[in-house]
Formats: sequence, C-alpha cells, structure tokens
Amino acid sequence: MVTVYRREQGLSRRELLKRGGVGALLVITGSAVISPEHAWGLETSALKPETMATLIQMARDIYPHDQVPDRFYAIAVKTHDEQAGKDTAHKDLIESGIADLDKRAGEGGYRGLGWEEERVEVLKQIEETPFFQAIRGGLVVGLYNQKELWPIFGYEGESYSKGGYITRGFDDIEWL
Repeated sequence: MVTVYRREQGLSRRELLKRGGVGALLVITGSAVISPEHAWGLETSALKPETMATLIQMARDIYPHDQVPDRFYAIAVKTHDEQAGKDTAHKDLIESGIADLDKRAGEGGYRGLGWEEERVEVLKQIEETPFFQAIRGGLVVGLYNQKELWPIFGYEGESYSKGGYITRGFDDIEWL
C-alpha cells in the first residue's frame, strides 16, 4: 500500500494558491518514506514509515530552517529508527508519542495540520514530555552535526586543525 501526503493537505484550492506552492510530497510505502520531487528516500526498520514521516515534519517544526531540505531532517531522525530496533522501550516511547501527537492534532493527525502555527501549538502541549525531549535533544546533534549544512549556517567547522580562530579572523562571521 502506498500513501501520498502533502504538507498542505486539507487546504482549499484558493488557500493553496495564496500560499504560493504545493509543498513537499511524501510517499509512504510499506517500509520507506520517499520524496520523489527531491529524489531521496528513507527506509525504516523498526518504526512505521508513517511515524518517520511525522518525525520529519516534527523536526522541521522544532528547528525550522526554510533553506534546509527535508532530507537533512530525515537523516537527523533516522537515529530514532535505529535505536528503536535495539531498544523496545525507545520504540514504544516514539510510537506512543506520535500516536498522542496525532490524537491531540485531531482529524488528519499532526501531518494533516496545514499550518505551521497549528502544529507548533500542538507541540507546545507536549514539550515537557519525555517523548518531545528525546526528539528535540536528538535533533540538536542529528541536524546540526551534518557537515553539508554548515555552509548554510555560516559555520566553517572546527578551527584547531586550521590554526585556531585567532589567526583566521574569528570575527568575520557576516550573519551575526
């Protein structure tokens, strides 16, 4: 069975045109989440593909960066699938956390909420839970430790191997 989701699911044609785009298309198959528009896929081994698709959306809502493609968020949350394969308690934490998130979001679930503000309101309801803290904490390292993203944020990497910051102009960061 293949399920197709669009981020703007549930919007009228007029609302969709006002927003200026059709959003990201995610195809959920038996064991994978695929983005045919952007040519990437994520296989799952322990968590349901629907769970992974929700984790990708949740990651984007927790640390929103318009210039960062979804595939980097997918890489960041893949660690939860790997850990769930080794630890049934972690698997239960993630699956039950997503079920609770979808229940709080109402009909259509979390991914069915068309506006970021609506999803953030649901996230605020669970921000003190162990589930939310596990996802947020994993994203800090999982997302920002991807070297391909560093240029987007203006980070040049560690400085020790390049002689340190003092001799390289530590104050040359333009975005600060």
